[in-house]
Amino acid sequence: MKNLTWKEENNSLKKTLVFKDFQSAFAWMTHAAFIMEKMNHHAKWTNTYNKVELVLNTHDAGNTITQKDWDLAAALDKI
Repeated sequence: MKNLTWKEENNSLKKTLVFKDFQSAFAWMTHAAFIMEKMNHHAKWTNTYNKVELVLNTHDAGNTITQKDWDLAAALDKI
């Protein structure tokens, strides 16, 4: 997996992950979904074949970056 660093853009943390194939991307998303649910903080994300694009911000804080976003980003980086 190619793991690009988180970028701050438009009051969000953004990252793109590129995997070897769709199955690998979907497996990562499944693992990530359990982490997001446990943290009660969910990403806006898209998946196209082997690419997963993530956008993190906190809706309750006016759609801006908060510590919750940085915590989730760190947890997702550990997958």
